Amino acid sequence: MIIVLLFLANLLNFYDRTIPAIVTEPIKAEFSITDAQIGMISAAFTIVYALFGIPLGRLADRYSRKAILVIGLVAWSLFTAATGMAGGFIMLVVIRLLVGVGEAAFAPAANSLIGDMYPSKKRAGATGLFQLGLPVGLTLAFFTVGPITEAFGSWRAAFVLAAIPGLLLAVVMLFMREPERGSTEADRATDRGDKPFRRLLAVPTLWWLSIAGIGIQVSAYAVATFSVPLFQRYFDTSMSMGGIYAGITIGVTGLIGLTLGGRIADWASRASVVGRVLTGAVALSLAAPLTFGAFLLGPDSVGLFVLIFSAGWLLQYMFFTAAYPAIADVVGPRLRGTAFALYLAASYLMGGAFGPVVAGALSDRFTADAVADGLSAAEAGAVGLHTGLMVVIPAGLLIAALGLFAATRYVRRDHQRMRDSLQESDDA
Repeated sequence: MIIVLLFLANLLNFYDRTIPAIVTEPIKAEFSITDAQIGMISAAFTIVYALFGIPLGRLADRYSRKAILVIGLVAWSLFTAATGMAGGFIMLVVIRLLVGVGEAAFAPAANSLIGDMYPSKKRAGATGLFQLGLPVGLTLAFFTVGPITEAFGSWRAAFVLAAIPGLLLAVVMLFMREPERGSTEADRATDRGDKPFRRLLAVPTLWWLSIAGIGIQVSAYAVATFSVPLFQRYFDTSMSMGGIYAGITIGVTGLIGLTLGGRIADWASRASVVGRVLTGAVALSLAAPLTFGAFLLGPDSVGLFVLIFSAGWLLQYMFFTAAYPAIADVVGPRLRGTAFALYLAASYLMGGAFGPVVAGALSDRFTADAVADGLSAAEAGAVGLHTGLMVVIPAGLLIAALGLFAATRYVRRDHQRMRDSLQESDDA
């Protein structure tokens, strides 16, 4: 039951944060802003999300994770509704900052709970189910926000309506039962929570997983922020049709990738804890050339673009079933909330915030070059965004693959060190 509630909360988490990307074009037109500024809206959310995740991760290691989850869910739902009332670009950025604070409470506490509900050999499957909230949330957002916007005649309506299910779910989550910390460890030991940052920074696997996370978030946030505008500008679709295509390439692929990825990663981990990390590394090394190849297609090949890009993005989702359980494999129960917070801080600050800003800046630069070459503003905007994404997305996936390959060198040793530490604590 708890994993279902966490899945639903994760679904709403990604639904709410995806809405601005779908209504990018009307926001851009109303506030007269550039693609770089669109990237800044995403970056503002991401930076606050990452920074506040660290202290909230520490709270998740010390206090009730259920309370932290409920308070965060209520906060981000209310601020999502407030986004629909923004009167200008600055106000929009400020409100998205506050949404980021609310959502920052979620991931460390949720992943800490999963670590205490499932033993190591089953964590990838459980993480895959939890992370299904990501593609389901994205898919629902991409499929519904466009029609809602068109039905109400305003981009603001989708933000207000999105707050309702979050507030209702928060009430339900008040009644869930929190598991005991460390309850899934074989010896039922509990490690010390002292000097958390020094201890975590001494885990090489966590460093390499964080580098991989930076790469994955560069790509993921560039894709999430600019996919609908790409279909609208480059492939000349409507907002609703662009949302459907984006929902297929980003959302539907995740349903398959996380489900299969969790099973493959758990199967690979039966032989060794290295196995699941290696599956993610191989998958990402294939995802990079596939996504790059999709961008080599012209504007009249939207169907083939969706097919090829979807294949690459499906493989990208195997990162989550490889990296997230690996953190729990190398970090003890009383430090997992903090470990996830540190991982998220690194990956979002240097990846999630960086990706859309760079993609937007490159789009503006390539657009200006295309205008200088004689293209119309609309044609130049299409070419500029397409070219910018063709650079950023495959590069991020390649960084992620290299990070996971490097992590395979250390995960076995760090896992054993964690187990030894737990045993020493139990013996003492």
